[in-house]
Amino acid sequence: MRDIKDYESMAKLALSETEREWVSARAERLIKSFAEIEGVDTGGVEPLITVLGLNNAFREDIRVKTVSREELLANAPEQYDGYFQVPKTLE
Repeated sequence: MRDIKDYESMAKLALSETEREWVSARAERLIKSFAEIEGVDTGGVEPLITVLGLNNAFREDIRVKTVSREELLANAPEQYDGYFQVPKTLE
């Protein structure tokens, strides 16, 4: 198992000894928590994808042309070659 100093080096941190002790104590609590969870028997339990009871709430992907280019450009103050023409913002 890696030492706190190894992680400190990888993260390019400079912790004081007090900070190392603090991080080490919390990391140890976290590791113990995961060890308890590992002991739970999950055999026969289906993985949970979502907590919502939704089944394929997506619509069919059908291409629908709603507005023509000419209709979109009809209210454009300026246009050029089928595109909106806007003032230059960068020189």
